[in-house]
Order: sequence, then structure tokens, then C-alpha cells
Amino acid sequence: MEKMNQAFEKMKMLVGVEVDDEASTATINDDNSSWFMDDFNRNCTLSTKQSMLVFFNPIKFGIAFTLGNMLSLGSTAFLVGPKRQVTMMLDPVRIYATAIYLASMIFALFCALYVHNKLLTLLALVLEFGALIWYSLSYIPFARTMVSRVMVACLDTEF
Repeated sequence: MEKMNQAFEKMKMLVGVEVDDEASTATINDDNSSWFMDDFNRNCTLSTKQSMLVFFNPIKFGIAFTLGNMLSLGSTAFLVGPKRQVTMMLDPVRIYATAIYLASMIFALFCALYVHNKLLTLLALVLEFGALIWYSLSYIPFARTMVSRVMVACLDTEF
């Protein structure tokens, strides 16, 4: 277990997450009833250093974000089964969203690993995030239609 914790802390340092020695050896304080929410908030929100990683080192963030998306797809395939996952991804309703999402992940990894251009990688990440949102909305009935109508209503410049 100790080796696993050390490997996890090395991965944190590699990605750029601040390693907190106090958090790993912290004990539960019975007097503080909000310790869970404090820890949850600290771990689930981007710290200043992590948010700077997006803009100052988008290549490292792009690799981590894309691998996280691939793991997410793999975890849903584990939960529902790979055959059903592929069948759902190739459903005629979401075939285009799936193709754009997978292509954007490949493009982001290509920009990060082969091209090494920070601006192009950042643009690929924005494309990947948009494709992820659109792909996720394809699983909710009428969600893409609703979001499209709201966006058209909000961006309508006709006075």
C-alpha cells in the first residue's frame, strides 16, 4: 500500500498537482464536522497551480485530459459491456457526435505529442471539451435540441 501511495504522489508531481504531505497523513478530527466538504472542495476544484497548467503548459494538461477521457470511455465500457458500449456509440442518433469526439481526442493527442504547439493544443482541447459536451448530451433525450434552441435564442443578434 505504501508503494502505491508513493507512486500516486509521483504521478501528482508529474502532472503538476501540488503534493500535500499533511493531507496524506491527516487524521480525522471529530470536532470539525465539515472536514469532508473541505477535503472534497480542495480535491475537486482546480487550484491556482492546476488552472495555470492549462494555460502555461497546455501540452501536459492536454495529455492528461485526453487520457482521462479515454479512461472515462473505458470505464463506461466496463460497466455496460464493450459490445453494448460500441452499439450505443454507433447508434444513428449519436454517430456524428461519437465520430467528432473520438477525432477530437486523436487530434488533441496529435497536437500535444507530435506537433508540440501550445496554441494548437489549447484549441484542440477546446474542441475536445465541446465534443465531450455534445457527445454527453446525446445520451439525454431532447437535450441537444434544447441546448441548440437556447444557444440560438441567446446568440440571436437581430433587434
